[in-house]
Amino acid sequence: MSDPLEVLQRVWGYPAFRGPQEAIVRHVIAGGSGLVLMPTGGGKSLCYQVPGLCRPGLAVVVSPLIALMDDQVEALLQLGVRAAALHSGLEAGRGAALWSRLGRGELDLLYVSPERLLGGDLLEQLAALGGPEPLALFAIDEAHCVSQWGHDFRPDYIQLGVLAERFPAVPRLALTATADPRTRAEIIERLGLQAGEVFLASFDRPNIRYLLRAKDQPGRQLLAFLAEHRGEAGIVYARSRSRVDRLAAELRAAGFDAVAYHAGLSTEQRSAALQRFRNDAAVVVVATIAFGMGIDKPDVRFVAHVDLPKSLEAYYQETGRAGRDGLPAVAWMVHGPGDVPQLRRFIDDSGAGEEQKRIEHGKLEALIAYSEAAGCRRQVLLRHFGEQLAEPCGNCDGCLEPKALVDVSVAAQKLLSAVYRTGQRFGAAHVVDVLLGGSSERIRQLGHDQLSVHGIGGDLDRGQWRTLVRQLSGLGYLVPVPGGKGGLQFGPDELVRPLLRGEARLELPLPPPQKEQRRARGGTGASGGGGVLAAAATAGAVDGDLVEALRRWRREQASAQGVPPYVVFHDRTLLELAERRPASLAELGGVSGIGAAKLERYGEVLLAVLRGEVFTTSCREETSRTSSL
Repeated sequence: MSDPLEVLQRVWGYPAFRGPQEAIVRHVIAGGSGLVLMPTGGGKSLCYQVPGLCRPGLAVVVSPLIALMDDQVEALLQLGVRAAALHSGLEAGRGAALWSRLGRGELDLLYVSPERLLGGDLLEQLAALGGPEPLALFAIDEAHCVSQWGHDFRPDYIQLGVLAERFPAVPRLALTATADPRTRAEIIERLGLQAGEVFLASFDRPNIRYLLRAKDQPGRQLLAFLAEHRGEAGIVYARSRSRVDRLAAELRAAGFDAVAYHAGLSTEQRSAALQRFRNDAAVVVVATIAFGMGIDKPDVRFVAHVDLPKSLEAYYQETGRAGRDGLPAVAWMVHGPGDVPQLRRFIDDSGAGEEQKRIEHGKLEALIAYSEAAGCRRQVLLRHFGEQLAEPCGNCDGCLEPKALVDVSVAAQKLLSAVYRTGQRFGAAHVVDVLLGGSSERIRQLGHDQLSVHGIGGDLDRGQWRTLVRQLSGLGYLVPVPGGKGGLQFGPDELVRPLLRGEARLELPLPPPQKEQRRARGGTGASGGGGVLAAAATAGAVDGDLVEALRRWRREQASAQGVPPYVVFHDRTLLELAERRPASLAELGGVSGIGAAKLERYGEVLLAVLRGEVFTTSCREETSRTSSL
């Protein structure tokens, strides 16, 4: 078998693996299976692509969307890797040619949807491939789709457990960027990975700045935010199709290159919007969640939400589409009290079973707790996925724009006492009702109107108590009762006990009483736009003319090949080229992201661009003109 580090350097042009990548790769090469949890942009694909080239035989990658498969295959072909995708979009002739290549052993990686893999006789055909070791591995991407606790459940994913039965000797690697502990457990069970390893990378995306704003005229607020990001690619998420269409029209009227994307558009319209987003540098897509997992564009500089998403997992995945190249990006969201009743109504009217509704309500509460969090947003977000961030991040509105704090120690003691006195098994609504002296039939039947905590919460209104519940949940003082249908119980004793005993003081921001609330207005707190490459040139970090020459050359290469510009080279690679200005093929091969195939294909012409022999006349003006079209 090939050495994985040599393959990484030769094919991808990367000097070393990142984080747990090397441990995962060597585990799979040795024949091991497992589950990988790694944030979007963290390099999940390398965890199966490198072993797929190192192990003999064909690597089969299960992926949920055609667009995602095609993006991956295009990038691999640029690297000289023998890859293909088998899906319903293939013409008959191309499908037949693909099977001929498979039979001759001419493919290293095959991408396929779960429906295509499990439908018909594809499994039998894979089992019948010639050679002593016809299959190198199975990689199951977006593995959270297997879980009903996940946010993108796909029934066909459940059947992938058959791979463990049909191919017990073939390594299986499940990968996802968004899975809380309960979802992880279900993935392991359904895919038969109990004997495999679990590789947990940090969920932190330190290059993303999380900014939340109180919702007040969201269209106006969005325009103010986007004004700071002109010339950048981004995604704006809205809840309804009509809202998407309206916002896209408003953005176009304001001079932004904006397109709409939702399930109500024709297939051709959606395909055209996606292609423009992939191929153009500064397109803003306004979308519902239909604009989903098929986004592999690395240079998305912002993701904006004008409505609350449905869960914290969905929010993490959607915001994770920004800054996949590791360069600075912004996740911006406006939210208000009016979002919550509508989302709760959607869940109640969904037609799902009671258990599933309980799951969805719990996920919504976690999202609300995040949106109302005091202090560092990133700490709350990571805690939801079981990760502790020791220090505030310094890159979110909670850190950059701290809110006024009030002493809530006594109120928190009352709340924790009410949770304890009612048995640590009831949800927030019931506990708050007890604190406010409610006299419903249920409270009387349970005898909770006789408790010492009944009616002691008159100093706060219902909205303030609910906010405090979510904040204490976000901070870990309260945690969900396992299998407890939304009930709350105490968090770690070393956290809760000092507060209950009055040995610790707690300060948090609380909203004013509902009758006095005035929703806040304000700017975005984000840095100026114009794109990362343009910003580096403006700051004098690199030669602006050279950056524009490299961008123009990349755009022409991409156009000639019919692929997105980032498939040719990422922005990060262009920045390194402009900074280092390599003068030989050997020096060029030392730039991250330039492997052997790209060095052979583009090396000489890149050196010519760097020497100023290509695209030197009026380069900046011409690039500016074409970028604005």
